[in-house]
Amino acid sequence: MKIALGTDHAGFRYKEKVKELLQTLGHEVTDCGTFNEEPVDYPLFIRPAAETVARGECDRAIVFGGSGNGEAMTANKVKGIRCALCWNEETARLSRQHNDANALSLGERVIELNMALQIVRIWLETPFEGGRHERRVQELNAMG
Repeated sequence: MKIALGTDHAGFRYKEKVKELLQTLGHEVTDCGTFNEEPVDYPLFIRPAAETVARGECDRAIVFGGSGNGEAMTANKVKGIRCALCWNEETARLSRQHNDANALSLGERVIELNMALQIVRIWLETPFEGGRHERRVQELNAMG
């Protein structure tokens, strides 16, 4: 799977750890930055990661920040992106099963690293259930 990553300074450490995990699992990673912990504005790095998915260059995106909130909001401004802010295993699982989330947002300041890595694993492995959820995802996709 091709996965784009984007972060601001507050999520940089987790981005690097998740990048290592993804590469170990055999995924191809597109790193949209940032590339250090110097303060930056998150939209400048989150939007490009989301856009790679919207253009079909990557299958999914994972974005990071302090809380993950602004990053999810930024990613969801890109048409075709369904970015889920996840904080535990169940939110990760449901974001894929029910919402077919193609982007994941994680907050480095609010989730312990081992939980963040577990969320990523679950999010990558969980399929979309379709069925009754299909219509709702189509409605989301139709929104401008």
